[in-house]
Amino acid sequence: MNSFDYIVVGAGSAGCVLANRLSVDPSVKVLLLEAGGKDRSPNIKIPAAFSKQFHTKLDWDFATEPEPFVDGRSLYVPRGKGLGGSSSMNAMLYVRGRPLDYDSWEAQGAPGWGYRDVQPYFLKSEDNARGASEWHGAGGPLRVSEQRSPRPLDRRLIAASEAAGIPWTHDYNGPEQDGVSMFQVNQWRGRRFSSADAFLRPALKRANLTIRTNTTVVGIAFEGSRAVGVRVAGRGRSDVELLRADREVVLSAGAIGSPQLLQLSGVGAPNDLRAAGVEVRHALPGVGGNLQDHPFVTLLFTVSDEDTLYVAERPRSVAEWLLRGSGPLSSTVAEVVAFHRTRPGLPAADIQYHMGAAYYEDHGAETYDGHAIAIAPVLVAPRARGRVWLRSSDPTAKPRILTNSLSEPEDVASLVAGVKLARRIAEQPALREVITAELKPGPDVTADTDLEADIRRRLMLIYHPVGTCRMSDTGEGAVVDSRLRVHGLENIRVVDASIMPVIPGGNTHAPTVMIAERGADLILDRS
Repeated sequence: MNSFDYIVVGAGSAGCVLANRLSVDPSVKVLLLEAGGKDRSPNIKIPAAFSKQFHTKLDWDFATEPEPFVDGRSLYVPRGKGLGGSSSMNAMLYVRGRPLDYDSWEAQGAPGWGYRDVQPYFLKSEDNARGASEWHGAGGPLRVSEQRSPRPLDRRLIAASEAAGIPWTHDYNGPEQDGVSMFQVNQWRGRRFSSADAFLRPALKRANLTIRTNTTVVGIAFEGSRAVGVRVAGRGRSDVELLRADREVVLSAGAIGSPQLLQLSGVGAPNDLRAAGVEVRHALPGVGGNLQDHPFVTLLFTVSDEDTLYVAERPRSVAEWLLRGSGPLSSTVAEVVAFHRTRPGLPAADIQYHMGAAYYEDHGAETYDGHAIAIAPVLVAPRARGRVWLRSSDPTAKPRILTNSLSEPEDVASLVAGVKLARRIAEQPALREVITAELKPGPDVTADTDLEADIRRRLMLIYHPVGTCRMSDTGEGAVVDSRLRVHGLENIRVVDASIMPVIPGGNTHAPTVMIAERGADLILDRS
C-alpha cells in the first residue's frame, strides 16, 4: 500500500506524538517514516549512557561550519537517528520554559500560541509523579519522574547555590522559574522514557498505523503547489519510491532535517537553492534561517567525595541498574538545575545552570581519572541567529550549519557573568569542604578578557537547535503560519522544534512535544 491519508516524516519527539494522535481514528491511514532504526541499544535505555550514542549510527552527527566567533571552531550538533529521535538521545530533562516565551511567539505573529493556549497541551501529555494540579498533568502518555538515585553531592550543590544568592524553588515548571532545584526527568523506573516509549508503543497494534524505519526521504512530491507525497530512497542507488499522501505531508524531521527537506524539494531562498544545484519550485527565503541553540561552557572541579558518576560503569553499578533500575547509571549526569538573571532589568533568567557529580567536557569525549563535579552555565536567551542551508543537491550530503554563537556582545556578557557566579557557588562552604582543585577554566583565568577567551575556546552547544522554519502569519522570514501550514503551499505542514520563533528558556524536548500535541489538533481541526 503506497497511499495514505497522512505521511509523517521523522519519528522523533514530535513525530511519535503525531503518529499516535492522528491514528486514533481507525478510518485514517497514517504512515510514519524514520531514517534510523529501532531504539533497542542499551545506550538508549541507560540514562547515564546518552553521550555514548554520539558519533555512532544512532546519531546524525552534524557539525557547524567554522564558527567565526568561537575561534573558528566547528561545533558538534548531535541529533538522534532512530525511533524516538533526539528524545532517545537527550539527557531526559523535563523543562517547559517560561510563560513569556510563548507569549512572545504570539506577539510575533502566531495567534493561538500564547501561554494560556499552550499550557493545556503541556498538561495533556504529562503523567507527572507529583500528580495533577494547576501546573501539572497526570494520566497523560509522557512520564515525568523524580530522579531515581541522585548523588549526595547534589545537596551540596543546592546549598552552595542558595548561599551564592539563588533561592530554592520547588517547581521550576510552576509559576516562577527562577531558583535552584532538582531536575524532573522523562524516566520510568530508572530507564529512559522517550517519545517512542510514551506515544508510539501504545499505538503499535493499530492496523491503520504503518511505521517504516531505515527509510530515507529524499524529497517532497508536488503537483503544482500541492504536496501529494514524498519520495524515498530505494535499494538501488538511483531507485526512488513515491509514497502518496491524500490529505497531508507533515515534516517532523527537526530543526536540521525539516528545512533540509524543504530545500531539497525546491522550497527556500532562491539564491541558496540555485547555488546547491536545486531548481526553485517555491521561493520562501525564511527556510533554514532563524537558527538558535543554547551555548554552554563547563566549570570543572575535583572533589574528595567519592560518590560521583566516576563509579557509574563499575560492575556493581551495572548490576544495580539491571536489577533495580537505580544507582549511578540511572543518572541524567546533570541532576541539579538553576535559573538566574545575571543583571537587573531582565524579564527572565538569561542563564540556566546544569550541575552534577561528573566530569563533562567535549560532550563526554574528554575523560578525567578521578572524582569531579561540573557546574555549567547555559545561555538560554541567545540573541545570535544562524542558518541551515544545502551543501549540494545530494540528499545524503549533510547540510551546512552556522549558529553565529557569541556574535552578540550581550550573549558574551551573560556567559562571563554566568562563569563568575558558578565560581561563587563553588566557593561556598558546602562545596569548599569537598572541592580540592579547579580544573577548568583554572585558577589563573580570572580577568574578564581571559574568561571570555576561555569561553570562546571551549564553548559547546547543548543540543537544542530550533527555529529554522519560523512560525508567523506575517513577515518575509516566516515559513509556516500559526496553523503550521507552509506559506504558499497546500497540504504540507511542519510540526517540530523548527517552527519556534524564539527558543524557550530551558531544555526543548517538552516544548516540542507540546507543539506536536497542538499540531495534531490543528491538523484534525480540533483546536
